[in-house]
Amino acid sequence: MKKTLAILLALMLSMALTVPALADGTIAINLKTLSSEYWQNVKSGCDAAAKELGVTIDVQGAAAETEIAEQVAQLETQLAANPAAVIIAPLDGDAVIGVLQSSGYKGPVVFCDTDCKYDGKTSFVGTSNADAAYAGGQYGIKINGDKTHAVIIYGQEGDNTSNLRKSGYEKALTEAGMTPLAELSGNNTTDGATKVMEDLLNSYPDQINLVLCHNDDTAIGALNAIEAAGAKGISVIGFDGNASAVELIAGGKMTATIAQQPALMGSLAVKTAESAIKGEKVEPNMIVDTVIIDSTNAAQYKK
Repeated sequence: MKKTLAILLALMLSMALTVPALADGTIAINLKTLSSEYWQNVKSGCDAAAKELGVTIDVQGAAAETEIAEQVAQLETQLAANPAAVIIAPLDGDAVIGVLQSSGYKGPVVFCDTDCKYDGKTSFVGTSNADAAYAGGQYGIKINGDKTHAVIIYGQEGDNTSNLRKSGYEKALTEAGMTPLAELSGNNTTDGATKVMEDLLNSYPDQINLVLCHNDDTAIGALNAIEAAGAKGISVIGFDGNASAVELIAGGKMTATIAQQPALMGSLAVKTAESAIKGEKVEPNMIVDTVIIDSTNAAQYKK
């Protein structure tokens, strides 16, 4: 009897070591980074929804939006735990798809902020980046009319969100019969955009009067270069609606920002994932509206 029991215990231990752990109800969330105001706002929305629903979430993010390998490593670890669902804001779509496919993960997959062409996608929750940037481009063109001379500082090379926002800005300029003086990557960072703007001011002295930016960190970087150079008459438009940008707009230093609703985006992503876990029908695309914040509504938006 003791020998039989010992054999059974050995078999059970062997199975525990070889069979992946079952999903424990945790929703794994991997954001592009946790080191920026925008992504902290997305996280706050995730946290609020998790508290409301009574679910457990595991939120991770790379040190910066350039750290694709770090996101891949984080995702591999999260997926190995077989979460009940996963929410991803991909830094690189192909890299993320590779991780999902190699992991064999079969649970709900929700993409947040940045969409991805993954066959196993459950839903996308985010902004229509091309449409929002198009509206921002049109707004910027109205400021200078047919004398507009614009530059575009986009985000990380190859990033889907960056490509969509750049295409939206380009569409607005093309429809107005214009082409940008230049289009350069600021790598989604303030320092990167500052260096790019310095180069643009040197290359096009006294020509630039509109800067269309990938996000608010980029816009702030461009502003830093413009102020350091003492350049005048340049309108800077950001994207995201961060509090830091709204403060600059209210103070008359920055022209406008295309405001997203990151907290709502994070909240909807968690609620969508939880619905999918329960087997409920979810929308394949959930578009979160944007609004242009300028001097006319910055004070109200701050409230």
